[in-house]
Amino acid sequence: MIRDARAEDAASIAAIWNPVIRDTAFTFNAVEKTVAEVAQMIAARQGEGYAFLVAEVGGQVAGFASYAQFRGGVGYARTMEHTVILAPGAWGRGTGRALMATLEARARAAGVHAMIGGVSAENPAGRAFHARIGYAEVAVLPQVGHKFGRYMDLVLMQKILT
Repeated sequence: MIRDARAEDAASIAAIWNPVIRDTAFTFNAVEKTVAEVAQMIAARQGEGYAFLVAEVGGQVAGFASYAQFRGGVGYARTMEHTVILAPGAWGRGTGRALMATLEARARAAGVHAMIGGVSAENPAGRAFHARIGYAEVAVLPQVGHKFGRYMDLVLMQKILT
């Protein structure tokens, strides 16, 4: 079941997100999220009219997806950047596809024209997932991320929603 995230989901979301932050190059962020920060992000995004969703499987949060404006300023008001992260046990079961379909539907209903995914070049599964759901690689930004003592490329993937 895909539903809007609630403050009480923050601990489950942090438990999914923090191993990705800590242990992988899938995100260039190296600072783990606190439960309070996640709860604040849920409230802020939803308060600004952006979606923050969770996938619930068997009563447990199995993943989340959210979006916010790609860059600041009115000129970017119809271009969003999303995040989608699944618990390892949810991979390959259609959970990510369901989250993204709902996220994109919400974005379309809100007048969003384009959705951007910033995917680490060191995350081939993430790139393949986005390609399967209709995202095209539109840019590679060489060496813009730094983590684990090395520079990494960021691949921008885009889907036109309208």
